[in-house]
Amino acid sequence: MGILARERIVAGPGFNRWLVPPAALAIHLCIGMAYGFSVFWLPLTKALHVSASVECPKDMSWLDKLFTTSCDWPIASSTLTFSIFIVILGLSAALWGGWLERVGPRKAGFVAALCWSGGFVVGALGVIVHQLWLLYVGCGLIGGVGLGLGYISPVSTLIKWFPDRRGMATGMAIMGFGGGAMIGSPLANNLMKWYSSPTSVGVWETFLTLGAIYFVFMMGGAFGYRLPPDGWRPAGWTAPAEGDARAKMSGKHVAVGVAVRTPQFWLLWGVLCLNVTAGIGILAMASPLLQEVFGGHLIGVAKSFTELSKEQLTAIAAIAAGFTGLLSLFNIAGRFFWASLSDKIGRFLTYTIFFALGLVLYASIPWTERIGSLPLFVGFFCIILSMYGGGFATIPAYLSDLFGTRMVGAIHGVLLTAWSVAGVLGPVLVNFIRQYQIDHGVARADAYTITMYILAGLLAGGFICNWLVKPVDPKYYMTPEQLAQSGTAVPTAAGATAAAGHGGGTGLVILAWLCVGIPILWGVWVTLKSVAKLFG
Repeated sequence: MGILARERIVAGPGFNRWLVPPAALAIHLCIGMAYGFSVFWLPLTKALHVSASVECPKDMSWLDKLFTTSCDWPIASSTLTFSIFIVILGLSAALWGGWLERVGPRKAGFVAALCWSGGFVVGALGVIVHQLWLLYVGCGLIGGVGLGLGYISPVSTLIKWFPDRRGMATGMAIMGFGGGAMIGSPLANNLMKWYSSPTSVGVWETFLTLGAIYFVFMMGGAFGYRLPPDGWRPAGWTAPAEGDARAKMSGKHVAVGVAVRTPQFWLLWGVLCLNVTAGIGILAMASPLLQEVFGGHLIGVAKSFTELSKEQLTAIAAIAAGFTGLLSLFNIAGRFFWASLSDKIGRFLTYTIFFALGLVLYASIPWTERIGSLPLFVGFFCIILSMYGGGFATIPAYLSDLFGTRMVGAIHGVLLTAWSVAGVLGPVLVNFIRQYQIDHGVARADAYTITMYILAGLLAGGFICNWLVKPVDPKYYMTPEQLAQSGTAVPTAAGATAAAGHGGGTGLVILAWLCVGIPILWGVWVTLKSVAKLFG
């Protein structure tokens, strides 16, 4: 295992720091397929007889459905996989974040590749033998560990390589997580069509193919990681003064076990949880939201959603798919834009904008519905989703400003439990309120009004949490002795110097970026074709 050791990945003279972001993107683009798993739910409802779904008896227990081979899995059973790996993502990131800081990003990325790709293999076996519990264990549990480790593997490394552009660096990597489904979903659809036959819907074959592709890309990313030597900094860059008011940077380091006992950590936990709860609930309901609010007006017909024919419903569903694709693009772009902007205006002000502007936009959505303005309705949600993605991308830099860079990966891992909570709370909140109002006679077009006001209230809570964040008390800082004993110092490899990161290697940098850039451009092109239907 020596090739995975931290000592083996310290950058030497001539290394170009711009090789590290594409390595991180290679991993995040793969694990980002977590958001694209919905493409498998409908095919899995026909996995047994292919041409038609075999429904389970209504009195069959949940436990029996885990092991039955006589009926297909209903969507509600399959989608539990998503909840499992989102919860496991947060838990595994929290549990093994400290281990990652000690062993380095290459070993963590290596394990993430084994788990994420291995999860697809176990999931494929579950489809072949029609055992739902294997799908949960493979894609949900094992894959969730790969998600957690893969997600946090580049965070502290990128922040150390780009102390001058912390937000931009993490934004580039985490942008990949948002873009993973944009690439993986159409790829999976094409693969299922290719593999489908009279005896198979093509899911298990697609699982194995994706597992192989992701294994190659993630291994390339893991072995592309490099660490800067201790004390390295970009040429000509001067660290902000301690207590810098713009970014609230401390310049000191806080141990993960101490950080989680500070008020700053829990305030940021609330910031992330409330921002994600509001955004992820909309992402989960984007398609029905547009269809039920505007109904036949999307195709020039003055009818409500419930009055449309089957053909008309099919037509507006295609338009709603474009709306979902557009939100995904803004989610991705926002991760890079807002995180980069935070390097200029500071993390505190960036989150202030997120919550203040988001509150106004959410509260204004019912108004856009009343006046029937589709452009304003879509535009407001695009801005909201850009800030949702920006919140994910900016939080690692915010943590490093407050707690230093030495343990930021581990602290970020613990903070991601907020995502696990929000991933369950957001969709449940939006779905429950919608269904409650419909059950009590509220028209579908008006069923989201109260929801928007409640989501605006959540952002008001996030605004307060962010406003209360102050610099960390110096009593929490690690002493030089504690830093030396933490096992997180970067050893200086033979030949490694403070010049690392300023080297050439332009050709290699271009090649690395092409490897991740081409799939991203393909995903954008496919998404834009879908978006065109929204404005067609």
